[in-house]
Amino acid sequence: MPKPLERKRHPSLDWSSNRVLLAAALFLAVFSNLAFFRNLAATFAVTSSGAFHIASLALFLLCALVLFLSLISFRPIFKPALVLLLLLSSVTAYFMDTYNVIIDRDMIVNVMETDSAETLGLLTPRLLLYVSLLGLLPSALLWFIRIRQESIRRAFQTRLLLASGALLVMLALVLISSAFYTTFVREHKLLRYYVNPLTPLYAVFNYSSKRSGSSEASLQVIGEDVKLPASDIDRELVIMVVGETARADRFSLNGYARDTNRQLAKQGVISFTHVSACGTSTAISVPCMFSIYGQDGYSDNKAAATENVLDVLERTNAHILWRDNNSNSKGVADRVDYEDFRTPENNPVCDEECRDIGMLSGLQQYIDRQKNGDILIVLHQMGSHGPAYFMRYPAEFRVFKPTCETNQLDNCSNSEIGNAYDNTIAYTDYFLSQVIDLLRNNENRFETVMMYISDHGESLGESGVYLHGLPNWIAPDTQTKVPMIMWFGKNYHDVDVSALRQLVDAPVTHDIIFHTMLGLFESATEVYDPQKDLLQRARNLAGTPREYDG
Repeated sequence: MPKPLERKRHPSLDWSSNRVLLAAALFLAVFSNLAFFRNLAATFAVTSSGAFHIASLALFLLCALVLFLSLISFRPIFKPALVLLLLLSSVTAYFMDTYNVIIDRDMIVNVMETDSAETLGLLTPRLLLYVSLLGLLPSALLWFIRIRQESIRRAFQTRLLLASGALLVMLALVLISSAFYTTFVREHKLLRYYVNPLTPLYAVFNYSSKRSGSSEASLQVIGEDVKLPASDIDRELVIMVVGETARADRFSLNGYARDTNRQLAKQGVISFTHVSACGTSTAISVPCMFSIYGQDGYSDNKAAATENVLDVLERTNAHILWRDNNSNSKGVADRVDYEDFRTPENNPVCDEECRDIGMLSGLQQYIDRQKNGDILIVLHQMGSHGPAYFMRYPAEFRVFKPTCETNQLDNCSNSEIGNAYDNTIAYTDYFLSQVIDLLRNNENRFETVMMYISDHGESLGESGVYLHGLPNWIAPDTQTKVPMIMWFGKNYHDVDVSALRQLVDAPVTHDIIFHTMLGLFESATEVYDPQKDLLQRARNLAGTPREYDG
Protein backbone atom coordinates (compact mmCIF):
# COMPACT_ATOMS: atom_id res chain seq x y z
CA MET A 1 0.00 0.00 0.00
CA PRO A 2 1.54 3.35 -0.95
CA LYS A 3 2.30 5.73 1.91
CA PRO A 4 0.18 8.88 2.12
CA LEU A 5 1.87 11.97 0.88
CA GLU A 6 3.28 14.12 3.70
CA ARG A 7 2.86 17.86 3.53
CA LYS A 8 6.32 19.36 3.44
CA ARG A 9 7.04 22.46 5.49
CA HIS A 10 8.98 25.17 3.72
CA PRO A 11 12.62 24.88 4.84
CA SER A 12 12.78 28.60 5.60
CA LEU A 13 10.23 28.04 8.40
CA ASP A 14 12.26 25.27 10.00
CA TRP A 15 14.62 27.08 12.39
CA SER A 16 16.80 26.23 15.32
CA SER A 17 15.79 27.70 18.66
CA ASN A 18 18.93 29.86 18.70
CA ARG A 19 18.08 31.30 15.30
CA VAL A 20 14.62 32.22 16.53
CA LEU A 21 16.12 33.73 19.67
CA LEU A 22 18.59 35.84 17.70
CA ALA A 23 15.82 37.03 15.36
CA ALA A 24 13.63 38.00 18.33
CA ALA A 25 16.49 39.86 20.02
CA LEU A 26 17.30 41.75 16.80
CA PHE A 27 13.64 42.63 16.27
CA LEU A 28 13.29 43.96 19.82
CA ALA A 29 16.54 45.92 19.60
CA VAL A 30 15.65 47.58 16.30
CA PHE A 31 11.90 48.16 16.46
CA SER A 32 11.07 48.36 20.19
CA ASN A 33 13.86 50.71 21.21
CA LEU A 34 13.28 53.76 19.03
CA ALA A 35 12.94 55.99 22.11
CA PHE A 36 16.25 54.68 23.42
CA PHE A 37 18.09 55.46 20.19
CA ARG A 38 16.34 58.80 19.76
CA ASN A 39 17.46 59.90 23.21
CA LEU A 40 20.95 58.51 22.55
CA ALA A 41 21.23 60.58 19.38
CA ALA A 42 20.04 63.68 21.26
CA THR A 43 22.61 63.10 24.01
CA PHE A 44 25.66 62.23 21.94
CA ALA A 45 26.48 64.54 19.06
CA VAL A 46 26.50 62.83 15.69
CA THR A 47 30.24 63.04 15.24
CA SER A 48 32.57 60.20 14.39
CA SER A 49 33.02 59.54 18.11
CA GLY A 50 29.32 59.91 18.87
CA ALA A 51 28.34 57.56 16.05
CA PHE A 52 30.85 54.99 17.33
CA HIS A 53 29.44 55.15 20.86
CA ILE A 54 25.86 54.80 19.60
CA ALA A 55 26.84 51.79 17.49
CA SER A 56 28.65 50.30 20.49
CA LEU A 57 25.61 50.72 22.71
CA ALA A 58 23.37 49.26 20.00
CA LEU A 59 25.51 46.14 19.85
CA PHE A 60 25.63 46.01 23.66
CA LEU A 61 21.84 46.22 23.78
CA LEU A 62 21.49 43.42 21.23
CA CYS A 63 23.82 41.19 23.21
CA ALA A 64 22.03 42.01 26.47
CA LEU A 65 18.73 40.96 24.88
CA VAL A 66 20.31 37.75 23.56
CA LEU A 67 21.68 37.00 27.02
CA PHE A 68 18.33 37.70 28.68
CA LEU A 69 16.34 35.61 26.20
CA SER A 70 18.85 32.80 26.58
CA LEU A 71 18.02 32.63 30.26
CA ILE A 72 14.21 32.59 29.95
CA SER A 73 13.51 30.80 26.64
CA PHE A 74 13.59 27.05 27.13
CA ARG A 75 11.14 24.35 26.15
CA PRO A 76 8.19 24.15 26.72
CA ILE A 77 7.82 27.91 27.39
CA PHE A 78 10.03 29.07 24.52
CA LYS A 79 7.31 30.42 22.21
CA PRO A 80 4.89 31.61 24.94
CA ALA A 81 7.69 33.54 26.65
CA LEU A 82 8.71 35.26 23.43
CA VAL A 83 5.09 36.10 22.51
CA LEU A 84 4.47 37.62 25.95
CA LEU A 85 7.68 39.64 25.64
CA LEU A 86 6.76 40.89 22.17
CA LEU A 87 3.31 42.01 23.31
CA LEU A 88 4.66 43.73 26.42
CA SER A 89 7.41 45.51 24.51
CA SER A 90 4.95 46.72 21.85
CA VAL A 91 2.85 48.48 24.51
CA THR A 92 5.81 49.99 26.37
CA ALA A 93 7.40 51.03 23.05
CA TYR A 94 4.25 52.98 22.20
CA PHE A 95 4.29 55.00 25.42
CA MET A 96 8.06 55.57 25.28
CA ASP A 97 8.01 56.60 21.62
CA THR A 98 4.87 58.73 21.80
CA TYR A 99 5.20 60.47 25.17
CA ASN A 100 8.92 59.97 25.91
CA VAL A 101 8.00 58.51 29.31
CA ILE A 102 9.96 55.81 31.11
CA ILE A 103 8.57 52.70 32.76
CA ASP A 104 9.98 52.46 36.28
CA ARG A 105 8.51 51.07 39.51
CA ASP A 106 6.50 54.23 40.22
CA MET A 107 4.97 53.99 36.77
CA ILE A 108 4.01 50.36 37.46
CA VAL A 109 2.34 51.51 40.69
CA ASN A 110 0.44 54.09 38.65
CA VAL A 111 -0.58 51.47 36.08
CA MET A 112 -1.86 49.14 38.80
CA GLU A 113 -3.99 51.97 40.23
CA THR A 114 -5.44 52.93 36.84
CA ASP A 115 -9.11 52.10 36.36
CA SER A 116 -10.91 51.05 33.18
CA ALA A 117 -12.07 54.58 32.34
CA GLU A 118 -8.52 55.94 32.48
CA THR A 119 -7.31 52.99 30.41
CA LEU A 120 -9.90 53.73 27.71
CA GLY A 121 -8.67 57.32 27.64
CA LEU A 122 -5.21 56.08 26.67
CA LEU A 123 -6.36 53.87 23.79
CA THR A 124 -5.48 55.35 20.41
CA PRO A 125 -5.26 54.04 16.85
CA ARG A 126 -1.51 54.41 17.08
CA LEU A 127 -1.38 52.16 20.14
CA LEU A 128 -3.36 49.51 18.28
CA LEU A 129 -0.95 49.89 15.35
CA TYR A 130 2.05 49.39 17.64
CA VAL A 131 0.52 46.29 19.23
CA SER A 132 -0.38 44.91 15.81
CA LEU A 133 2.96 45.53 14.08
CA LEU A 134 5.36 45.04 17.00
CA GLY A 135 3.39 42.47 18.98
CA LEU A 136 0.76 40.48 17.13
CA LEU A 137 2.44 40.24 13.70
CA PRO A 138 5.82 38.89 14.90
CA SER A 139 3.99 36.62 17.34
CA ALA A 140 1.95 35.16 14.48
CA LEU A 141 5.13 34.60 12.44
CA LEU A 142 6.71 32.94 15.45
CA TRP A 143 3.89 30.40 15.70
CA PHE A 144 4.31 29.46 12.02
CA ILE A 145 7.97 28.65 12.52
CA ARG A 146 8.75 25.04 13.41
CA ILE A 147 11.61 24.86 15.88
CA ARG A 148 13.89 21.92 15.22
CA GLN A 149 13.93 19.37 18.00
CA GLU A 150 17.22 18.82 19.78
CA SER A 151 18.30 16.66 22.65
CA ILE A 152 18.34 18.35 26.03
CA ARG A 153 22.10 18.09 26.11
CA ARG A 154 22.53 19.55 22.64
CA ALA A 155 20.05 22.36 23.34
CA PHE A 156 21.84 23.26 26.58
CA GLN A 157 25.25 23.29 24.90
CA THR A 158 24.20 25.51 21.99
CA ARG A 159 22.32 27.87 24.29
CA LEU A 160 25.30 28.10 26.64
CA LEU A 161 27.56 28.84 23.69
CA LEU A 162 25.22 31.59 22.44
CA ALA A 163 24.88 33.20 25.88
CA SER A 164 28.64 33.02 26.46
CA GLY A 165 29.31 34.63 23.12
CA ALA A 166 26.91 37.48 23.88
CA LEU A 167 28.51 38.00 27.28
CA LEU A 168 32.03 38.04 25.80
CA VAL A 169 31.03 40.64 23.22
CA MET A 170 29.56 42.82 25.97
CA LEU A 171 32.75 42.54 28.01
CA ALA A 172 34.85 43.33 24.94
CA LEU A 173 32.80 46.47 24.23
CA VAL A 174 33.28 47.68 27.79
CA LEU A 175 37.02 47.01 27.70
CA ILE A 176 37.46 48.76 24.36
CA SER A 177 35.61 51.87 25.59
CA SER A 178 35.92 51.59 29.35
CA ALA A 179 36.00 55.36 29.92
CA PHE A 180 32.85 55.87 27.87
CA TYR A 181 30.92 53.08 29.58
CA THR A 182 31.99 54.27 33.03
CA THR A 183 30.67 57.74 32.21
CA PHE A 184 27.52 56.30 30.64
CA VAL A 185 26.66 54.30 33.77
CA ARG A 186 27.33 57.20 36.13
CA GLU A 187 26.03 60.17 34.18
CA HIS A 188 23.28 58.82 31.93
CA LYS A 189 21.00 56.82 34.18
CA LEU A 190 17.95 58.24 32.44
CA LEU A 191 18.99 56.76 29.09
CA ARG A 192 19.14 53.30 30.63
CA TYR A 193 15.48 53.62 31.62
CA TYR A 194 14.55 53.60 27.93
CA VAL A 195 15.94 50.10 27.31
CA ASN A 196 12.91 48.08 26.23
CA PRO A 197 11.75 45.57 27.46
CA LEU A 198 14.49 45.01 30.06
CA THR A 199 13.79 48.12 32.15
CA PRO A 200 9.97 47.63 32.22
CA LEU A 201 10.48 43.98 33.22
CA TYR A 202 12.82 45.02 36.02
CA ALA A 203 10.23 47.58 37.16
CA VAL A 204 7.55 44.88 37.31
CA PHE A 205 9.89 42.58 39.25
CA ASN A 206 10.80 45.39 41.64
CA TYR A 207 7.13 46.23 42.20
CA SER A 208 6.13 42.58 42.70
CA SER A 209 8.98 41.76 45.07
CA LYS A 210 8.24 44.71 47.33
CA ARG A 211 4.54 43.96 47.29
CA SER A 212 5.03 40.29 48.15
CA GLY A 213 7.51 41.21 50.87
CA SER A 214 5.28 43.80 52.46
CA SER A 215 4.07 43.20 55.97
CA GLU A 216 0.56 41.89 56.47
CA ALA A 217 0.48 43.33 59.98
CA SER A 218 -2.53 45.25 61.18
CA LEU A 219 -2.92 48.92 60.43
CA GLN A 220 -0.56 51.15 62.42
CA VAL A 221 -2.56 53.60 64.50
CA ILE A 222 -1.25 57.17 64.85
CA GLY A 223 -2.49 60.22 66.72
CA GLU A 224 -4.51 58.30 69.31
CA ASP A 225 -4.01 61.20 71.71
CA VAL A 226 -5.61 63.78 69.39
CA LYS A 227 -7.95 66.27 71.03
CA LEU A 228 -9.41 69.70 70.47
CA PRO A 229 -8.59 72.55 72.85
CA ALA A 230 -11.30 73.63 75.26
CA SER A 231 -11.13 77.09 73.73
CA ASP A 232 -12.27 75.75 70.35
CA ILE A 233 -16.01 76.38 70.55
CA ASP A 234 -16.55 77.22 66.87
CA ARG A 235 -17.28 74.59 64.25
CA GLU A 236 -14.93 74.29 61.26
CA LEU A 237 -16.16 73.59 57.74
CA VAL A 238 -13.19 72.81 55.48
CA ILE A 239 -13.42 71.75 51.86
CA MET A 240 -10.18 70.38 50.52
CA VAL A 241 -9.96 70.03 46.75
CA VAL A 242 -7.35 67.59 45.48
CA GLY A 243 -6.50 68.70 41.96
CA GLU A 244 -5.40 66.47 39.12
CA THR A 245 -2.47 67.15 36.78
CA ALA A 246 -2.49 70.93 37.29
CA ARG A 247 0.80 72.77 36.96
CA ALA A 248 1.55 75.96 38.85
CA ASP A 249 2.86 77.93 35.88
CA ARG A 250 -0.50 77.72 34.05
CA PHE A 251 -2.33 79.67 36.78
CA SER A 252 -2.62 83.38 36.06
CA LEU A 253 -2.67 83.87 39.85
CA ASN A 254 0.98 82.79 39.68
CA GLY A 255 1.93 85.09 36.81
CA TYR A 256 0.82 83.14 33.74
CA ALA A 257 0.12 85.55 30.88
CA ARG A 258 -3.23 84.03 29.98
CA ASP A 259 -6.20 84.77 32.22
CA THR A 260 -6.88 81.22 33.40
CA ASN A 261 -8.07 82.33 36.87
CA ARG A 262 -10.67 84.92 36.03
CA GLN A 263 -13.05 83.75 38.78
CA LEU A 264 -10.56 83.09 41.59
CA ALA A 265 -8.97 86.50 41.06
CA LYS A 266 -12.21 88.00 42.44
CA GLN A 267 -12.37 85.76 45.51
CA GLY A 268 -9.48 87.06 47.61
CA VAL A 269 -7.61 83.75 47.59
CA ILE A 270 -4.01 83.12 48.61
CA SER A 271 -1.98 81.38 45.89
CA PHE A 272 1.32 79.75 46.83
CA THR A 273 3.79 79.85 43.97
CA HIS A 274 6.58 77.42 44.92
CA VAL A 275 4.94 74.15 45.89
CA SER A 276 6.58 70.82 45.04
CA ALA A 277 4.68 67.55 44.72
CA CYS A 278 5.60 64.38 46.54
CA GLY A 279 5.57 62.42 43.30
CA THR A 280 4.70 62.76 39.64
CA SER A 281 1.71 60.40 39.59
CA THR A 282 -1.62 60.24 41.39
CA ALA A 283 -0.87 56.81 42.85
CA ILE A 284 2.17 58.23 44.66
CA SER A 285 1.25 61.83 45.43
CA VAL A 286 -2.27 61.46 46.79
CA PRO A 287 -1.47 58.94 49.56
CA CYS A 288 1.84 60.70 50.19
CA MET A 289 0.28 64.11 50.84
CA PHE A 290 -2.13 62.67 53.40
CA SER A 291 0.48 60.49 55.11
CA ILE A 292 2.67 61.35 58.06
CA TYR A 293 5.86 60.21 56.36
CA GLY A 294 6.50 63.00 53.91
CA GLN A 295 8.33 62.57 50.64
CA ASP A 296 11.66 61.41 52.08
CA GLY A 297 10.15 58.69 54.26
CA TYR A 298 7.27 57.68 52.00
CA SER A 299 6.66 54.31 50.40
CA ASP A 300 3.37 52.94 49.13
CA ASN A 301 3.63 49.95 51.47
CA LYS A 302 4.20 52.16 54.53
CA ALA A 303 1.34 54.45 53.60
CA ALA A 304 -1.03 51.52 53.10
CA ALA A 305 -0.06 50.10 56.50
CA THR A 306 -0.41 53.37 58.45
CA GLU A 307 -3.33 55.62 59.26
CA ASN A 308 -3.39 59.01 57.55
CA VAL A 309 -4.53 62.48 58.60
CA LEU A 310 -8.19 61.68 57.84
CA ASP A 311 -8.08 58.88 60.41
CA VAL A 312 -6.60 61.22 63.00
CA LEU A 313 -9.18 63.94 62.38
CA GLU A 314 -12.03 61.47 62.56
CA ARG A 315 -11.08 60.83 66.20
CA THR A 316 -12.01 64.43 66.97
CA ASN A 317 -15.59 63.50 66.00
CA ALA A 318 -15.26 65.45 62.77
CA HIS A 319 -17.56 64.40 59.94
CA ILE A 320 -15.40 63.42 56.96
CA LEU A 321 -16.67 62.86 53.43
CA TRP A 322 -14.58 62.02 50.36
CA ARG A 323 -16.18 62.59 46.96
CA ASP A 324 -14.25 61.30 43.97
CA ASN A 325 -14.52 62.22 40.30
CA ASN A 326 -11.15 60.60 39.62
CA SER A 327 -10.18 56.93 39.63
CA ASN A 328 -10.31 56.50 43.44
CA SER A 329 -8.69 57.79 46.64
CA LYS A 330 -5.64 55.49 46.31
CA GLY A 331 -6.46 54.05 49.74
CA VAL A 332 -6.65 57.39 51.57
CA ALA A 333 -10.43 57.28 52.11
CA ASP A 334 -10.75 53.57 52.84
CA ARG A 335 -11.95 54.22 56.41
CA VAL A 336 -14.15 57.31 55.93
CA ASP A 337 -17.38 58.00 54.05
CA TYR A 338 -16.70 57.72 50.32
CA GLU A 339 -18.85 58.59 47.30
CA ASP A 340 -18.00 57.84 43.66
CA PHE A 341 -18.97 60.74 41.39
CA ARG A 342 -17.76 59.23 38.12
CA THR A 343 -21.18 57.72 37.63
CA PRO A 344 -24.43 59.47 36.59
CA GLU A 345 -26.17 57.67 39.45
CA ASN A 346 -24.39 60.06 41.85
CA ASN A 347 -23.23 62.90 39.63
CA PRO A 348 -26.05 64.93 38.01
CA VAL A 349 -23.68 66.82 35.70
CA CYS A 350 -22.54 64.30 33.09
CA ASP A 351 -22.22 64.69 29.33
CA GLU A 352 -19.19 63.16 27.59
CA GLU A 353 -18.01 62.41 31.10
CA CYS A 354 -19.06 63.33 34.61
CA ARG A 355 -17.97 66.85 35.56
CA ASP A 356 -16.18 68.04 38.69
CA ILE A 357 -18.88 70.60 39.35
CA GLY A 358 -21.32 67.74 39.96
CA MET A 359 -19.49 66.92 43.20
CA LEU A 360 -21.10 70.00 44.75
CA SER A 361 -24.56 68.52 44.25
CA GLY A 362 -26.25 67.83 47.59
CA LEU A 363 -23.32 69.13 49.64
CA GLN A 364 -25.41 71.79 51.34
CA GLN A 365 -27.88 69.12 52.45
CA TYR A 366 -24.99 67.01 53.75
CA ILE A 367 -23.67 70.00 55.74
CA ASP A 368 -27.11 70.72 57.14
CA ARG A 369 -27.50 67.15 58.38
CA GLN A 370 -24.40 67.39 60.60
CA LYS A 371 -25.84 69.03 63.72
CA ASN A 372 -22.57 69.12 65.66
CA GLY A 373 -18.85 68.63 65.19
CA ASP A 374 -16.45 69.89 62.54
CA ILE A 375 -16.83 68.95 58.88
CA LEU A 376 -14.13 68.06 56.35
CA ILE A 377 -15.13 67.43 52.74
CA VAL A 378 -12.49 66.24 50.25
CA LEU A 379 -13.26 66.64 46.54
CA HIS A 380 -10.94 64.69 44.23
CA GLN A 381 -11.07 66.22 40.76
CA MET A 382 -10.76 64.81 37.28
CA GLY A 383 -9.13 68.20 36.68
CA SER A 384 -6.64 68.28 33.82
CA HIS A 385 -6.10 64.55 33.38
CA GLY A 386 -4.50 63.76 30.03
CA PRO A 387 -3.97 62.95 27.30
CA ALA A 388 -7.62 63.68 26.40
CA TYR A 389 -7.54 67.25 27.73
CA PHE A 390 -10.35 68.27 25.37
CA MET A 391 -12.76 66.04 27.31
CA ARG A 392 -12.03 67.60 30.69
CA TYR A 393 -14.28 70.64 30.31
CA PRO A 394 -17.73 71.47 28.90
CA ALA A 395 -18.00 73.12 25.49
CA GLU A 396 -18.56 76.60 26.94
CA PHE A 397 -15.07 76.51 28.49
CA ARG A 398 -13.37 76.05 25.11
CA VAL A 399 -11.93 79.56 25.45
CA PHE A 400 -8.40 79.11 24.12
CA LYS A 401 -8.39 77.91 20.51
CA PRO A 402 -7.59 75.96 18.41
CA THR A 403 -7.51 72.92 20.65
CA CYS A 404 -6.22 69.38 20.34
CA GLU A 405 -9.39 67.33 19.91
CA THR A 406 -7.85 63.87 20.29
CA ASN A 407 -6.01 61.80 22.86
CA GLN A 408 -3.37 61.06 20.23
CA LEU A 409 -1.14 64.01 21.04
CA ASP A 410 1.28 63.35 18.19
CA ASN A 411 -1.48 64.47 15.81
CA CYS A 412 -1.56 67.94 17.41
CA SER A 413 0.79 70.87 17.68
CA ASN A 414 2.12 71.85 21.09
CA SER A 415 0.09 75.04 20.79
CA GLU A 416 -3.14 73.09 20.31
CA ILE A 417 -2.26 70.82 23.24
CA GLY A 418 -1.50 73.86 25.40
CA ASN A 419 -4.79 75.52 24.48
CA ALA A 420 -6.80 72.45 25.47
CA TYR A 421 -4.84 72.15 28.70
CA ASP A 422 -5.36 75.83 29.58
CA ASN A 423 -9.10 75.32 29.11
CA THR A 424 -8.97 72.60 31.80
CA ILE A 425 -7.35 75.11 34.16
CA ALA A 426 -10.06 77.66 33.39
CA TYR A 427 -12.69 75.05 34.25
CA THR A 428 -10.90 74.26 37.52
CA ASP A 429 -10.93 78.00 38.23
CA TYR A 430 -14.72 78.03 37.81
CA PHE A 431 -15.13 74.91 39.96
CA LEU A 432 -13.04 76.32 42.82
CA SER A 433 -14.95 79.58 42.67
CA GLN A 434 -18.19 77.62 43.09
CA VAL A 435 -16.68 75.80 46.09
CA ILE A 436 -15.92 79.18 47.69
CA ASP A 437 -19.46 80.39 47.01
CA LEU A 438 -20.80 77.32 48.81
CA LEU A 439 -18.56 78.04 51.79
CA ARG A 440 -19.62 81.70 51.84
CA ASN A 441 -23.22 80.60 52.23
CA ASN A 442 -22.18 78.86 55.47
CA GLU A 443 -19.99 81.56 56.99
CA ASN A 444 -22.46 82.52 59.68
CA ARG A 445 -22.52 79.00 61.13
CA PHE A 446 -18.92 77.82 60.60
CA GLU A 447 -15.32 78.87 60.37
CA THR A 448 -14.92 78.16 56.66
CA VAL A 449 -11.80 77.29 54.66
CA MET A 450 -11.03 76.05 51.17
CA MET A 451 -7.70 74.43 50.44
CA TYR A 452 -6.78 73.37 46.92
CA ILE A 453 -3.63 71.55 45.88
CA SER A 454 -2.82 69.45 42.82
CA ASP A 455 -1.28 65.99 43.03
CA HIS A 456 1.33 66.58 40.31
CA GLY A 457 1.94 68.58 37.15
CA GLU A 458 2.16 67.70 33.48
CA SER A 459 4.56 67.90 30.56
CA LEU A 460 2.96 69.33 27.43
CA GLY A 461 5.68 68.61 24.89
CA GLU A 462 8.56 70.56 26.42
CA SER A 463 11.80 68.83 25.35
CA GLY A 464 9.67 66.20 23.65
CA VAL A 465 8.16 64.96 26.93
CA TYR A 466 4.42 64.52 27.48
CA LEU A 467 2.12 63.56 30.37
CA HIS A 468 3.78 62.79 33.72
CA GLY A 469 5.30 59.97 35.75
CA LEU A 470 9.03 60.61 35.40
CA PRO A 471 11.03 59.87 38.56
CA ASN A 472 11.36 62.92 40.80
CA TRP A 473 15.11 63.09 40.40
CA ILE A 474 14.85 63.76 36.65
CA ALA A 475 11.30 65.09 36.33
CA PRO A 476 11.06 68.65 34.96
CA ASP A 477 9.43 71.39 37.02
CA THR A 478 6.35 71.11 34.82
CA GLN A 479 5.64 67.74 36.46
CA THR A 480 6.61 68.60 40.05
CA LYS A 481 5.58 72.24 40.61
CA VAL A 482 1.90 72.39 41.52
CA PRO A 483 -0.63 75.08 42.44
CA MET A 484 -1.86 75.47 46.01
CA ILE A 485 -4.61 77.92 46.90
CA MET A 486 -6.27 78.76 50.21
CA TRP A 487 -9.36 80.82 51.01
CA PHE A 488 -10.58 81.77 54.49
CA GLY A 489 -14.07 82.86 55.42
CA LYS A 490 -14.69 86.01 57.42
CA ASN A 491 -15.22 84.07 60.67
CA TYR A 492 -12.02 82.04 60.55
CA HIS A 493 -9.94 83.93 63.12
CA ASP A 494 -7.25 81.35 63.85
CA VAL A 495 -4.81 82.66 61.24
CA ASP A 496 -3.27 85.99 60.35
CA VAL A 497 -4.14 86.13 56.64
CA SER A 498 -1.83 89.08 55.97
CA ALA A 499 1.08 87.13 57.50
CA LEU A 500 0.11 84.04 55.50
CA ARG A 501 0.27 86.09 52.30
CA GLN A 502 3.91 86.83 53.08
CA LEU A 503 4.63 83.10 52.69
CA VAL A 504 3.25 82.74 49.15
CA ASP A 505 6.72 82.59 47.58
CA ALA A 506 8.26 80.37 50.27
CA PRO A 507 9.23 76.89 49.00
CA VAL A 508 6.96 74.22 50.44
CA THR A 509 6.09 70.61 49.57
CA HIS A 510 3.23 68.17 49.96
CA ASP A 511 4.77 67.41 53.36
CA ILE A 512 2.89 70.35 54.87
CA ILE A 513 -0.57 68.92 54.10
CA PHE A 514 -0.75 66.44 57.00
CA HIS A 515 0.20 69.04 59.61
CA THR A 516 -1.64 72.01 58.09
CA MET A 517 -4.84 69.96 58.03
CA LEU A 518 -4.42 69.25 61.73
CA GLY A 519 -3.76 72.95 62.27
CA LEU A 520 -6.88 73.99 60.38
CA PHE A 521 -8.98 71.97 62.83
CA GLU A 522 -6.90 73.14 65.84
CA SER A 523 -6.10 69.52 66.64
CA ALA A 524 -3.50 68.78 69.31
CA THR A 525 -1.56 65.50 69.05
CA GLU A 526 1.99 64.27 69.42
CA VAL A 527 2.20 63.54 65.67
CA TYR A 528 1.55 67.19 64.83
CA ASP A 529 4.63 69.18 63.78
CA PRO A 530 3.99 72.97 64.00
CA GLN A 531 7.05 73.63 61.81
CA LYS A 532 5.20 71.97 58.91
CA ASP A 533 1.92 73.80 59.53
CA LEU A 534 1.57 76.84 57.26
CA LEU A 535 -0.87 78.47 59.66
CA GLN A 536 1.59 78.19 62.52
CA ARG A 537 4.36 79.61 60.34
CA ALA A 538 2.13 82.61 59.66
CA ARG A 539 1.46 83.04 63.39
CA ASN A 540 5.17 82.93 64.11
CA LEU A 541 5.77 85.50 61.39
CA ALA A 542 3.09 87.76 62.87
CA GLY A 543 4.54 87.33 66.37
CA THR A 544 1.41 85.69 67.71
CA PRO A 545 2.32 81.99 68.00
CA ARG A 546 -0.40 79.74 69.29
CA GLU A 547 0.41 77.02 71.78
CA TYR A 548 -1.32 73.72 71.20
CA ASP A 549 -2.36 71.70 74.20
CA GLY A 550 -0.50 68.44 73.91
